[in-house]
Amino acid sequence: MSSEGQTEVEGLILRVGMGDQAAFSRLYDLTSGKLFAVCLRVLQERSAAEDTMQEAFVKVWNSASRYQVTGHSPMTWLITIARNTAIDRRRKQRNESDIADYADRIAAPGASPEQSAIVASESRRIVACLDQLEADRRAAVAGAYLDGKSYQELADQFAVPLNTMRTWLRRSLAALRECMTR
Repeated sequence: MSSEGQTEVEGLILRVGMGDQAAFSRLYDLTSGKLFAVCLRVLQERSAAEDTMQEAFVKVWNSASRYQVTGHSPMTWLITIARNTAIDRRRKQRNESDIADYADRIAAPGASPEQSAIVASESRRIVACLDQLEADRRAAVAGAYLDGKSYQELADQFAVPLNTMRTWLRRSLAALRECMTR
């Protein structure tokens, strides 16, 4: 997006923060394609991405008054809202299936009802501990340990240096370990 486009988007966000519906409509027209692509990339399902993009725009409407002009691209702010909304939706969708998936992975075939209950309880604890991590850290841990992504792939995905990603994962695992021992 050109600097003129960035300036226009920034001005629209500021006007949306004052409750300007026409500015919101124009902002939607200018940015919805990019934000939909972000949601689709995270969710990989068109209907979920469409719903999530709409939810992200509701968040933009509600939080535009807190937007600060920093000299950075206003699209970064919008993309962050869309990406985090999509990640939250994905986490919610996976939460229930993750519990069953963890139980299936951990439980031995033919586990007794008592063993299954223990595994399900531990799975809920793991998911609860994951939920305590920041959204981007949680997504990085899931990417590395559930989706099998490399540190480099995750660093590229989150646009951070490789060593930063390593630090995120190391600290997140330490936090998970601490949470699980409580």
